[in-house]
Amino acid sequence: MARLDLARSPDSMELIRGLHNLRPRHRGCVATIGAFDGVHHGHRAVLQHVLEKAAALALPSAVVVFEPLPREYLAPREAPPRLMSFREKLEALAEIGIDRVLRVRFDEALRTMAAVDFVRRVFVDGLGVRYVVMGDDLRFGRDREGGFELMQAQGQEHDFEVMHTNTLDVAGERVSSTRIREALAAADFALAEEMLGGPYSMSGKVVYGDQRGRTIGVPTANLELHRLQAPLSGVYVVEVAGASERLEPGVANVGVRPTIGDEFRANLEVNLLDFSGDLYGRRLLVSFREKIRDEMKFDSLDALKTQIHKDIAHGRQFFQL
Repeated sequence: MARLDLARSPDSMELIRGLHNLRPRHRGCVATIGAFDGVHHGHRAVLQHVLEKAAALALPSAVVVFEPLPREYLAPREAPPRLMSFREKLEALAEIGIDRVLRVRFDEALRTMAAVDFVRRVFVDGLGVRYVVMGDDLRFGRDREGGFELMQAQGQEHDFEVMHTNTLDVAGERVSSTRIREALAAADFALAEEMLGGPYSMSGKVVYGDQRGRTIGVPTANLELHRLQAPLSGVYVVEVAGASERLEPGVANVGVRPTIGDEFRANLEVNLLDFSGDLYGRRLLVSFREKIRDEMKFDSLDALKTQIHKDIAHGRQFFQL
């Protein structure tokens, strides 16, 4: 979960921005397809299979992803919150060693495309795939009609091999993005970390906020999260990378903030406990360690200030500062 060095960029990995950008040189690869939200241990088992087969065949590895995610397109307000922004996903895939990511725009044309047409457009005509690895629960195409059996039949017809991966269990249950969201909602960070392979983190660039924190003597870094909603809500003890050469202890608030019109966007504000300096424009990586409380409404600015200082005291106690 966004565990990589912030200095590393996904530039070493090729991002193909849409089917219209596929070129003859992209033909011939080992590929997989999925949401890969969180790039958790279950996803990594699939990706490791792709990398091993790509090395054996001396071919590039490729991952096909949708943007926006299908459920975000179909019902944005009801879609589950993303564990990762698209950039975080690219960084995680680059860190693992994937060569190419094909970003397929999910729109009405794609939603209504027959599954067999999708396979031929993307995997046969587009990628000229030689080997496909699929998770055991993946569905695609119009009315989710496509799955492993259809992909396997297409492989037999177009001369590529299809293999599925078994589910991965942690603590007796299947690892999934849904289960990680449930663990985060319950503030079970130990279980989430076990499934993710590292602490749950979110990253973003520090932008100008409403400066409210400064007015009460508690300046905060306001981060752009690039998602409609986050899988966390409330106030948390955090560790922050990117502000200095070390991990900085802090307290963070995750909530939503209105944007243009009636839309809301996930918002992350971080108070670094023992740091002073200009963070505007920097990209920070915020790792969540413990939940302090739920979001609250306050009757006055003084009540808000009092509670924030209690939150900071909780953070200092956690880090034994």
